[in-house]
Amino acid sequence: MRDFLPKSLDLNDQSILVTGGTGSFGKQFVATVLARYKPRKLIIYSRDELKQYEMAQQFAADKSSPVRYLIGDVRDRDRLTLAMREVDIVVHSAALKQVPAAEYNPMECLRTNVFGAENVVRAALDCGVKKVIALSTDKAANPVNLYGASKLASDKIFVAANNLSGSIGTRFSVVRYGNVFGSRGSVIPFFQKKINEGARSLPITDPRMTRFWITLQQGVNFVLSCLETMHGGEIFVPRIPSMKITDLAEAMAPGMKHEIVGIRPGEKLHEVMVPEDSGRHTLKLEDRYIIEPDFAFWNREPYKNGGAKPVAEGFIYASNSNDEWLDKEGLRKLLSQSPPVEQAA
Repeated sequence: MRDFLPKSLDLNDQSILVTGGTGSFGKQFVATVLARYKPRKLIIYSRDELKQYEMAQQFAADKSSPVRYLIGDVRDRDRLTLAMREVDIVVHSAALKQVPAAEYNPMECLRTNVFGAENVVRAALDCGVKKVIALSTDKAANPVNLYGASKLASDKIFVAANNLSGSIGTRFSVVRYGNVFGSRGSVIPFFQKKINEGARSLPITDPRMTRFWITLQQGVNFVLSCLETMHGGEIFVPRIPSMKITDLAEAMAPGMKHEIVGIRPGEKLHEVMVPEDSGRHTLKLEDRYIIEPDFAFWNREPYKNGGAKPVAEGFIYASNSNDEWLDKEGLRKLLSQSPPVEQAA
């Protein structure tokens, strides 16, 4: 599998802020940046003081550490503006991500995922941040649930924000990828919990179901590599393998019975990361796709000069029609290389 390592990114002496920085991605991002670079500041912006306390213990903060912890919510524009003063780069990973919770609490989902995105944009412009990269999800492509719809709206906000930067020069881009090994709330920790509890069968929503998979470290590397190459307005999509949900269950618990329970409300049979309508303005590189913005400011020449080519007519990037597949042995290898999965709170 691809590692997505950036080639010449330099974050030394940079001030970086990560919204939702106490999540699975945030912790891996901080560990990676501290291991590879010497940032001036690495600011964790989140609303959970306990998670911040636990994270501070993990990274053993001292007077020389660049890591800072700020309590705040992306719903609070004034607090965001204070937090972004003298910040060079913002990685926006804060979101309400649980599909059932979003369906049951729609306005809360919108306040965080949509209005929060607007607040991040406004604060970044007010503070003259150089680059903002927002984490999205496959569920934003042809959304069938509120979480996906809210992230689609968020993606649109960040792409269009490049029209507003003017002489400020702030650039906004989006990263979109699918299921992550080692993230809270994914099917892998759910299956592992069932196995540890001695279950005699694993619940399978539909035996035809397929999903894209990426490791947590690959996700962090991909974000860093996109920070390195972004011009503003792109939606970056990594080229990663697919796997059938039945193969995933068999790899984790060989020989265990599968219980078919049916697709849940708001769940797709297959994931899509580049819909056909987006394919008409998508470029392909060796390790990623780039969905181009449909705005006058966009210039594709730098990517074409780097070897990017338009995808074929009718192109769709979906987990069931993917040309890269993960088998059971490949999955076991990835699981052995990934950090221990976290259980959802």
